[in-house]
Amino acid sequence: MKTNATWTYPTEIRIGRGRIEELGAVCRQLGMTRPLMVTNKGLASMAITRGARLALKEAGLDHALFSEIDSNPSDRNLEAALLLCRQGGHDGVVAFGGGSAMDIGKCLAVMAGQARSLWSYVDSPEGLKAADERVILPLVAVPTTAGTGAEVGAASVITNTATEMRTYVSHPRMMPDVVICDPELTVGMPKTITAGTGMDAFSHCLEAYCARTYHPMAQGIAVEGMRLVKDFLPKAYTDPVDLEARLNMMSASIMGAIARQKGLGAIHALSNAIGVFHPIHHGTANAVLMPMVVAFNRKAIEHKIERLAGYLEIPGGFDGFYQFLLDFRTSLAIPRDLSELGLVGDDIDRLTPIILRDQNAANNPVRLTEESVIELLTGCY
Repeated sequence: MKTNATWTYPTEIRIGRGRIEELGAVCRQLGMTRPLMVTNKGLASMAITRGARLALKEAGLDHALFSEIDSNPSDRNLEAALLLCRQGGHDGVVAFGGGSAMDIGKCLAVMAGQARSLWSYVDSPEGLKAADERVILPLVAVPTTAGTGAEVGAASVITNTATEMRTYVSHPRMMPDVVICDPELTVGMPKTITAGTGMDAFSHCLEAYCARTYHPMAQGIAVEGMRLVKDFLPKAYTDPVDLEARLNMMSASIMGAIARQKGLGAIHALSNAIGVFHPIHHGTANAVLMPMVVAFNRKAIEHKIERLAGYLEIPGGFDGFYQFLLDFRTSLAIPRDLSELGLVGDDIDRLTPIILRDQNAANNPVRLTEESVIELLTGCY
């Protein structure tokens, strides 16, 4: 096992009921006078968004809203946001919403003042680290879901429309300056999104826990993150106004994002590839794929899963944990397989090479080959 590593941990996180009221003051403290709020299409006209915009207005901040973001954000979405940001003379970014808003908002903050295009940096030897840090905009992240944990990550996942690849792009300054986690903002989530985002947090923790890399702190955080999801996701799913459950799910989401510094694996390699061609919620896809990938990896992770099952108070070792995953998905109305998500077997040929190129594939506990990916995908239908 390689034990040389570089670890980073999150920024200032303000968590609790009603903390969205601090948004305007936080932006002012960061020197913003004209922030651009970046949010998801479905959130643009909702009451929670109007409330956040009111907080900015009451702080005397002139601002604009950008919401043209796909469920799996692309470079086209980023270019549209950059155009609005530059034309409007915006001097800060508020990423408000789910993972797609976070990904575009974080990338926008870094790229707004750069002279080159995103991919020209990413494809260069230094990557995005070659960007001019002097023109990076201050950034506040306000999650309205509890799953991706993108609010505390120094990376974004952007689809390169030319290569049809979901690509991780990172820069230390993508880490938001301040994160505001207010559980009241998540109350209006549809049950399907509560389930999908919650299972996304679980998938981050589970894959990080099983990853081959050395990061004992992240591994410990992953274990407790899974416990929070196990205990509180069913409560948040059945009772949308259970704020204790919502707050604990926001904590689990952050913990999943911290844990995934240890690495991910085949669940995300598969779901990233699927997301290129199908507008399927990323967390839901992860939940669908989870039992199949766990079974595929059994020979490499059985001892880890047995320890995990003991901590989570799931009897039966590996087999008991596998059955828990199946039952947990069913209780959240997650589809059983890719066929129930509307995918057909014809996708396998075009998905396989994309999966093998995904950076998460290399960290899977069991080595992925063309043959094994085809076998794994076939078993997911």
